[in-house]
This record gives sequence, C-alpha cells and structure tokens, in this order.
Amino acid sequence: MGKVSGNSSDSYSMEQKTEDELWQQYRRTRDPKIRETFIKQYAPLVKYVAGKVAVGMPSNVEFDDLVGFGVFGLLDAIDKFDPDKNVKFKTYAVTRIRGAIFDELRSIDWVPRSVRQKTREVEDAIGTLEARLGRSATDQEIAGALGMGEDEYLKTMVKISGASIISIHEVWYSGDENDKVSIADSIESPVSLNPEVMAERDEIRRVIVEAISELPDNEKKILVLYYFEDLTLKEIGQVLGVTESRVSQLHTKAIMRLRARLKNSRKGIV
Repeated sequence: MGKVSGNSSDSYSMEQKTEDELWQQYRRTRDPKIRETFIKQYAPLVKYVAGKVAVGMPSNVEFDDLVGFGVFGLLDAIDKFDPDKNVKFKTYAVTRIRGAIFDELRSIDWVPRSVRQKTREVEDAIGTLEARLGRSATDQEIAGALGMGEDEYLKTMVKISGASIISIHEVWYSGDENDKVSIADSIESPVSLNPEVMAERDEIRRVIVEAISELPDNEKKILVLYYFEDLTLKEIGQVLGVTESRVSQLHTKAIMRLRARLKNSRKGIV
C-alpha cells in the first residue's frame, strides 16, 4: 500500500508509514490524529455506497441523508477494524457503511404500508409453496399461489424491490446484542464459505449459507455480484445479458426465497 499523509505536526512520521502500519498503530494507541486521517481518506467511500443505495429508492429518500447515515458506518468501521484479519479495510467498511444506512432507513420506517403488506404476502406464499414442493418454485407457480397472472407478479416484484433490499439487512441475534448476523453479511465470495468462516457465527450462519446455496443459480449469482462484488443492478444486467428490470425481479425473488426459508428454519434455531 502507499504512504498515508497527515496534516498535523506528526505528519512527517505518519507519511513514513504504510497504511497497514498505520492501522496497527491506531489499534494500539487510538490516536485521534490517525483516526482523522482515515476519515478523510475514506469519506468518498461513503458517497459511493450512498449512491448505490439511492438507486431504486423512492423520491422521499434524500441522497444527503443516506450520506449522513453512512458516515456513522464509516466511523464504526474505523473503530472496529482488525488489520490482523486479512480483510481489506475498504471491503469491511463498505459492509458497515451500507449496514448503517439500512439501519437508519428501517428506523424511520420509510416503506409504505401497502408495499410492506405486499412484501409479506409474497414472502408467505413462497414459503408455503416451497415447503410443500421441496424445491424452488417457478414464477408461474408463485403467481398462481398469489392469484395473479405472471406479468402482474413480475411487476409486483419490481415494486417491492426497495423493501426487499432493506429486509436483507435485518439481523438475527444469537445470544447478546453484540452478536448479530444479517443475511447480507453472510453473502460472501463462494471461496470464503469454508468451515472457519461459518464457525464464526455457528448455526445461524450455517443455515443462512445453506439457504443461499440452495437458491437457483442465477439468483445466487446476482446476490454475490451485488453484495460481494459490489456491482450495481445495471452492471449485473450487463454481465448476465438481461435487463436491469429483470435483475431487480430476480434480486427481489432471491431475497423473498431466503427470508421465507429462514423463517421456517428459525423456529428450530432460536
């Protein structure tokens, strides 16, 4: 990594250190000058994540508000980052920033009641249907269970997409308040899904990873590209050769499937 500069009287010594060394020093000393350096260096990351989240959000959600929410995530990431865990800070921070934004969005309850109700109906229909079928249900089968035509069902999936993005960041608590796992945090590079990673949060993580692995391939691919590779829905559409609207439908459906399966599994875990 390159050198990191500071604007204080200690700037000379800070310029001599690589970023890795600076993280190690910050972890030992909690020096506010080093913290300020990291805040300035990674502030653009907050705007980047807020810009991604803003896509597909209704007009009443302001970009500047998302940035404000995201700053809390950056500060949290800087304070909790462990340089010994062999994860790049940028990767870790993106997750924390996005999580902070969604925490705030949930707390202000911006999703219209009608959309929330429809989301619940779709999720319940998928859960019931797939529990009975023992496999992933098709669009036609889900539409039938909801009493809709297939076109109406696909339009509904786009309509509830904003609520579904929020729902994937909802957390399960295993034990105390500090030990929490969200579905989004469990969507990792397939290479990372090894016993060591899964053991970190034990049974809940195992069930989430298992539910993800059982999704249809195209839906699983979209989740990994969106949450791990950090692509936008439009970029994913270009990779898969489908429209952005279709990616939005598949993304929403994947989350509805996951939540339905986890709801069924959760009773046996918690």
